[in-house]
Amino acid sequence: MCDKILNNMDEQIQKLIKEYEAYAKEKGFKLNPNEKIVENIVKMLLKKEKELGQRYCPCRRLTGEIDKDKQIICPCIFHIDEIEKQGHCHCLLFVK
Repeated sequence: MCDKILNNMDEQIQKLIKEYEAYAKEKGFKLNPNEKIVENIVKMLLKKEKELGQRYCPCRRLTGEIDKDKQIICPCIFHIDEIEKQGHCHCLLFVK
Protein backbone atom coordinates (compact mmCIF):
# COMPACT_ATOMS: atom_id res chain seq x y z
CA MET A 1 0.00 0.00 0.00
CA CYS A 2 2.78 2.42 0.96
CA ASP A 3 4.64 1.65 -2.28
CA LYS A 4 1.49 2.45 -4.26
CA ILE A 5 1.20 5.85 -2.54
CA LEU A 6 4.88 6.59 -3.19
CA ASN A 7 4.56 5.55 -6.84
CA ASN A 8 1.52 7.79 -7.24
CA MET A 9 3.45 10.69 -5.66
CA ASP A 10 6.38 10.08 -8.02
CA GLU A 11 3.97 10.10 -10.96
CA GLN A 12 2.45 13.40 -9.77
CA ILE A 13 5.89 14.94 -9.36
CA GLN A 14 7.02 13.88 -12.84
CA LYS A 15 3.74 15.01 -14.42
CA LEU A 16 4.00 18.46 -12.84
CA ILE A 17 7.68 18.78 -13.82
CA LYS A 18 6.72 18.04 -17.43
CA GLU A 19 3.94 20.64 -17.26
CA TYR A 20 6.33 23.26 -15.92
CA GLU A 21 8.96 22.33 -18.54
CA ALA A 22 6.42 22.86 -21.31
CA TYR A 23 5.29 26.14 -19.75
CA ALA A 24 8.88 27.39 -19.42
CA LYS A 25 9.71 26.46 -23.02
CA GLU A 26 6.60 28.28 -24.24
CA LYS A 27 7.65 31.41 -22.30
CA GLY A 28 11.30 31.31 -23.43
CA PHE A 29 13.02 30.18 -20.27
CA LYS A 30 13.62 26.78 -18.65
CA LEU A 31 13.47 24.84 -15.43
CA ASN A 32 16.42 24.99 -13.09
CA PRO A 33 18.97 22.44 -14.36
CA ASN A 34 19.41 21.20 -10.77
CA GLU A 35 16.89 18.35 -10.73
CA LYS A 36 16.94 18.07 -6.93
CA ILE A 37 15.90 21.72 -6.52
CA VAL A 38 13.09 21.28 -9.07
CA GLU A 39 11.88 18.08 -7.41
CA ASN A 40 11.87 19.67 -3.95
CA ILE A 41 9.95 22.73 -5.16
CA VAL A 42 7.43 20.55 -6.98
CA LYS A 43 6.95 18.44 -3.83
CA MET A 44 6.26 21.62 -1.85
CA LEU A 45 3.81 22.82 -4.50
CA LEU A 46 1.93 19.51 -4.42
CA LYS A 47 1.88 19.58 -0.63
CA LYS A 48 0.37 23.08 -0.65
CA GLU A 49 -2.17 21.98 -3.24
CA LYS A 50 -3.19 19.03 -1.06
CA GLU A 51 -3.37 21.11 2.13
CA LEU A 52 -4.67 24.44 0.78
CA GLY A 53 -6.27 23.62 -2.55
CA GLN A 54 -3.79 25.56 -4.72
CA ARG A 55 -0.11 25.31 -5.70
CA TYR A 56 0.96 28.41 -3.82
CA CYS A 57 4.57 29.42 -4.38
CA PRO A 58 6.57 27.95 -1.50
CA CYS A 59 8.69 31.08 -1.13
CA ARG A 60 5.79 33.50 -0.70
CA ARG A 61 3.55 34.10 2.31
CA LEU A 62 -0.15 33.61 2.13
CA THR A 63 -2.08 36.68 3.22
CA GLY A 64 -5.48 35.11 3.74
CA GLU A 65 -6.88 37.51 1.15
CA ILE A 66 -8.18 35.51 -1.81
CA ASP A 67 -7.31 38.08 -4.50
CA LYS A 68 -3.78 38.62 -3.21
CA ASP A 69 -3.14 34.93 -2.69
CA LYS A 70 -4.26 34.12 -6.26
CA GLN A 71 -1.21 36.09 -7.40
CA ILE A 72 1.16 33.60 -5.80
CA ILE A 73 -0.24 30.44 -7.37
CA CYS A 74 2.65 28.91 -9.29
CA PRO A 75 3.63 30.20 -11.72
CA CYS A 76 3.12 33.39 -9.75
CA ILE A 77 2.70 36.87 -11.22
CA PHE A 78 6.25 37.80 -10.17
CA HIS A 79 8.27 35.08 -11.93
CA ILE A 80 8.67 36.61 -15.40
CA ASP A 81 9.95 39.93 -14.07
CA GLU A 82 12.29 38.14 -11.65
CA ILE A 83 13.69 35.92 -14.40
CA GLU A 84 14.36 38.97 -16.59
CA LYS A 85 16.04 40.92 -13.78
CA GLN A 86 17.77 38.16 -11.77
CA GLY A 87 18.07 35.29 -14.23
CA HIS A 88 15.74 33.14 -12.09
CA CYS A 89 12.48 33.35 -10.19
CA HIS A 90 12.59 33.79 -6.43
CA CYS A 91 12.11 30.10 -5.61
CA LEU A 92 14.62 29.02 -8.31
CA LEU A 93 12.16 26.83 -10.20
CA PHE A 94 12.53 28.79 -13.44
CA VAL A 95 15.77 30.17 -14.90
CA LYS A 96 16.83 32.12 -17.98
